[in-house]
Amino acid sequence: MSLSWPWALLALLVVPLLLVARWWMNRRRKRSALTVSSVALIRAALPGHTSWKRRVPVWLFLAGLLALGAALTRPEATVQVPSNNTSILLAIDVSGSMCSTDVDPNRLTVATEAARDFIKEQTDGTRIGLVAFSGIAGLLVPPTTEKDQLIDAIDTLKTARGTAIGQAILTAIDAIAEHNPNVAKTGVDLGDAAPGTSGEYQPDTIVVLTDGSNTTGVDPVTAAEQAAARRVRVFTIGFGTTAPTPMICTPDQVGADQFGMGRGGFPGGFGGRGAGGRYQEIDEDALRKVADTTGGRYFRAEDSDQLVGVLNDLPREIGLHKQQAEVTVWFVLAGVLLAGTGVFLSLWWNRGPSPRRGGI
Repeated sequence: MSLSWPWALLALLVVPLLLVARWWMNRRRKRSALTVSSVALIRAALPGHTSWKRRVPVWLFLAGLLALGAALTRPEATVQVPSNNTSILLAIDVSGSMCSTDVDPNRLTVATEAARDFIKEQTDGTRIGLVAFSGIAGLLVPPTTEKDQLIDAIDTLKTARGTAIGQAILTAIDAIAEHNPNVAKTGVDLGDAAPGTSGEYQPDTIVVLTDGSNTTGVDPVTAAEQAAARRVRVFTIGFGTTAPTPMICTPDQVGADQFGMGRGGFPGGFGGRGAGGRYQEIDEDALRKVADTTGGRYFRAEDSDQLVGVLNDLPREIGLHKQQAEVTVWFVLAGVLLAGTGVFLSLWWNRGPSPRRGGI
């Protein structure tokens, strides 16, 4: 909670001033009181009221004045609001281990099908970009609202050796910086700004889907610090089981001219159906640290249904970002309600006896 006009807090002095004035009037009333022979007669003439019925309206009225006085300061609160200019950079692991058949028919097939469904389910105004990474990372599609272009690119994903999770995050940051002037490219020195310590999150978000651990390039946590310094959240998804299984990819999933490297695609690309390779476990500690460092969240999915569920849940978290919003109107409403209730109760409880009907 912050105040736009903190000097307006002086208006709250009206409440203690009213209390002092009430005390002074009560004191003067006691001084001018008349001496009567029978107090019982006076009590019989006055309507009966308990002490709390006399005090409640006063305290409600004063609480209403406090709320109205606070409203003059134009208070602001940090709230989560939906963003209408969100862009999502989807980074998909296409390392050789994505040929693992622990998820039928293999991890890459399931991941690409889930990614297609995720893209189709997004609102038309949401920009989505696609990054693919194995031993290197490359931007396949810059953030766009053209869903067909994204789906066509997903259909051409091929596997290769190596897993560069950190480089994929940096590539996604640079893609965001191309259209968001508030996000600096990774080569720009941000000075002494500590990662993730000031400012609100950018509406742009990175989602990393991987089944292994970083084997080359920049460390993922180091890359996450770069994202955090730019207030870009990174959500990470660890995909696959812990049971080693044969790695079998279809012919059209192996090798390709992905990043302009000519025939054969990635260096050392897997070739042929039934390609072998070294089994790798998901580095969940690193993925959690990446998410925690940037204000994102880590998810684990071991099969197709879980992966679809994770991707379906993401829009609810990605589509919200923190923003300073003025909440003056709520203080005004509270003040009017409290003060009005106090006045109403005072009039109701102090109303005179109703006239009796009758004849002569």
